[in-house]
Amino acid sequence: MKYYLGIDLGGTNIKAGITDETGTILYKNAVRTLGQRPAEEIAKDMIDLCRFICRNAEIPLEQVEAVGIGIPGTVDEKKGTIVYANNLHMDGFPIGAVIGKALGKPVYLSNDANCAALGEFVNGSGKNYDSIVMVTLGTGVGGGIILKGKLWGGLDGSAAEIGHMVLKAGGEACSCGRTGCWEAYSSATALIRDTVRAMKKHPESLLNTIQPDLKKVSAKTAFLGLAKGDAVAKEVVEQYLYYLSEGIANIINTLAPDAVILGGGVCNEGDTLLRPLRELVYPKCYGGETVRHPDLKIASMGNDAGIVGAAMLWNS
Repeated sequence: MKYYLGIDLGGTNIKAGITDETGTILYKNAVRTLGQRPAEEIAKDMIDLCRFICRNAEIPLEQVEAVGIGIPGTVDEKKGTIVYANNLHMDGFPIGAVIGKALGKPVYLSNDANCAALGEFVNGSGKNYDSIVMVTLGTGVGGGIILKGKLWGGLDGSAAEIGHMVLKAGGEACSCGRTGCWEAYSSATALIRDTVRAMKKHPESLLNTIQPDLKKVSAKTAFLGLAKGDAVAKEVVEQYLYYLSEGIANIINTLAPDAVILGGGVCNEGDTLLRPLRELVYPKCYGGETVRHPDLKIASMGNDAGIVGAAMLWNS
């Protein structure tokens, strides 16, 4: 049996695990990232975490074939460096060389959304397909593309920044510096913003009873209001689903994957999200009802997807 270490480096936590060659996690653990620290300190914690995991899994480090790392930003996969990660002070850091030297293993890097896509493809909602697109709905909108079983990284590993395709020229400001990006309408951040706007405009709405403190409004607030029959909440959710469906339809019309897999906290709404979304997406796909449409599913692996995908980068 061959073993692999997968590290999911996040802005809040460093999650890691050891898997077998099928991508099954045998043991995992996590530590706080404390991302304001120097890159060298974060790398040391990653190294220590990998050693801790091997000890507790009772698998000697010598039996590990490779290490994979998912990075929340842009990486140079060939050089093994972090090009840009806005939540970490690690730009330009040669993380592949540092981790590889300490552990004595080959190190593979990719974007964290790519790793989540690969994880779902290997052992999650995408495992029965040849080609999938993963869409992560969180602070931003991320993506990962698997084509014919292989991760598509594009030029220098910078592909699948699907959250930054423009849906509405001159629209809402996006964190990337452009306006009208899909992320500015379909991220959890955007849903929270629109919920707060609606609550301010309609003080009579049940939303203000559900969460009186505007600073504590979450992506779930509007869906809670919808469940209680609040008209304002219904409007917020319908607008969110409209923009989400536009972006998904664009992806389908461009790549025609076998499936689009949705991940992130917003997807905890399950069928409340998925059923109306399917009804909105499929009529917008080129060919209408005359062609077969990709499956639209919710990711099944949660936080494990990034670990598994990172561990399987050696084979991507």
